[in-house]
Amino acid sequence: MQDVTGGGRGAIRSSLAVAAVLWIVGGPWSGVSAQSEAPAEADPVARGAYVMRAAGCFACHTDLKNAGPPLAGGRALKTPFGTFFTPNITPDREHGIGTWTDSDFIRALRAGVAPDGGHYFPAFPYTSYVGMTDRDILDLKAYLFAQPPVAQANRPHDIDFPFGFRPLLGAWKALYFNKAAVPEPSRQDEAWNRGAYLVEHLGHCGECHTPRNMLGGLDRDRSMAGNPRGPDGDKVPNITPHPEDGLGDWSASDLTWFLKTGFFPDGDFAGGAMTDVVEHSTGHLTDADRAAMAAYLRALPPLVGP
Repeated sequence: MQDVTGGGRGAIRSSLAVAAVLWIVGGPWSGVSAQSEAPAEADPVARGAYVMRAAGCFACHTDLKNAGPPLAGGRALKTPFGTFFTPNITPDREHGIGTWTDSDFIRALRAGVAPDGGHYFPAFPYTSYVGMTDRDILDLKAYLFAQPPVAQANRPHDIDFPFGFRPLLGAWKALYFNKAAVPEPSRQDEAWNRGAYLVEHLGHCGECHTPRNMLGGLDRDRSMAGNPRGPDGDKVPNITPHPEDGLGDWSASDLTWFLKTGFFPDGDFAGGAMTDVVEHSTGHLTDADRAAMAAYLRALPPLVGP
């Protein structure tokens, strides 16, 4: 459930081109089954599969580069503070989350606290997941617990001193983590509200598209304005509607088509880690959810990029 960033246009991948063509001619493809339409509301596992895609869990917790087993962790996430390796979130009782209770799962996503009381590093985007609904969290857990357990040990992080000293995370949270960050009632329409939830919380776009200070805190005054030092060393683009630095010349249909296929309005297509976001997350959402995300992004204050 850690995030991956958008890359620049120049880093084009042939895999995305294939994915886009498959979307055009018939539907999503991936290593596991996925919901391309909203699942039946009575089925928590089906709903959880959709939440898993929207939250970016598959691409982040699967070592795609080395053909690792789904959701068993091991993906390397390079940041200015060192390299994080994503954990195993299969229901394996020794190496995964198989012993977690509902309360454990909720506390991890909303407070960044492990079952043993330790703090999680903010590479795990609990600072955004704090706004997830109870139902989405518990349905996500139902889906994960319905998957095959994988007995793969977690790989230790390789973090620069002193950022790897976990007791410091309590102070970091006091400075930068707002536990009261929940979706606020809005006078906007239903699509805008749904888009706000998907972008700000479930999809946690700001975790990569917002610049961070020297201690890793998000610069909330420049939300979504781009990040010059994103994961894997990539510059993450401005996704506010600024006419020159952002998406100001993109129409709503441009945005929804990009979220579905990865194609830019000029015919180029996304590269870098954004390929994984489209292939394993936004490309699996409903048209209505992609339209809601586009409506919200187009309504953001336009900001100059980094």
